Amino acid sequence: MPAADPYTVRLTPGDQPDAHVHAYVQPDGGWCLNNAGFVSDGETTVLVDTAATERRARALRQAVLASGAPLPRTVINTHHHGDHTYGNCVFTDTAVVVGHEACRSEALAADRQLHLLWPQNDFGDIRITVPSVTYRDRLTLHAGDIEVRLIHPGGPAHTLGDTVVHLPSQRVVFTGDLVFQGGTPFVPVGSLSGSLRALDMLRSLDADIVVPGHGPVTDPSAYDATERYLRFVADLAEQGRAKGLSPLETARGADLGPFAELRESERLAANLHRAYAELEGLPEGSPLDPAAVFGDMTAMNGGVPVACHA
Repeated sequence: MPAADPYTVRLTPGDQPDAHVHAYVQPDGGWCLNNAGFVSDGETTVLVDTAATERRARALRQAVLASGAPLPRTVINTHHHGDHTYGNCVFTDTAVVVGHEACRSEALAADRQLHLLWPQNDFGDIRITVPSVTYRDRLTLHAGDIEVRLIHPGGPAHTLGDTVVHLPSQRVVFTGDLVFQGGTPFVPVGSLSGSLRALDMLRSLDADIVVPGHGPVTDPSAYDATERYLRFVADLAEQGRAKGLSPLETARGADLGPFAELRESERLAANLHRAYAELEGLPEGSPLDPAAVFGDMTAMNGGVPVACHA
């Protein structure tokens, strides 16, 4: 079934003409169908993430213009994964790309990662464009009077170089892939423990509106839902490892219960690889074998490789 058309959600009231904050949602939030967003005072625009293909990034560009905002001067990357960064090149005629210092190094190392995973997909004319401005802990930008805070969770979470984008006056937060609304969280390239700590940091921001990395705009209840899943994975890993089972064997024997409704349930096998690594004492964020991780997800998917839907 083809994905539904992207749509734009205004997150600030219409009586605030100098504070345009929008989420750009790409249903249904599955593999490679990420969210973006933009913040503008009518003269200066900050864009949060791009998209996985040239075509989708150009649609995002048109959505920004259709809102009445000018093209962005700044693009923020919440992390290095290609579904959030491949489209950077569509905006660099007007914008500089900003991200965590580890996001830059991870993007350089990953290069054309989506092309390797999904070689049959039409990504268009994509030129890998990494952040040229980086930060370590926190950085504050401004779109006119709108304060845009960039916050690193303090360690590996979804990736090593995650950025949370917080608009304190508007009580809005863009979480990147620290939160998947309606989809299965994904931590094999980051840290399960770090992801739990990141949720505590998100709670401390006291935002009312939560824009997840994938799925519809939500509220802070998404933090509790994400935590329940991650603790489920941690418990499964302890039980499976104690029985001498592999991550795949543990995943196949698991009763997903309430988590069976989440998209991309095959990610359980990948997440268990990370949980096992942490139980074995490997440092958070240590590289895992991508062939083993994606191979086990393929096995969980009935032998069919996961598909990029962009």
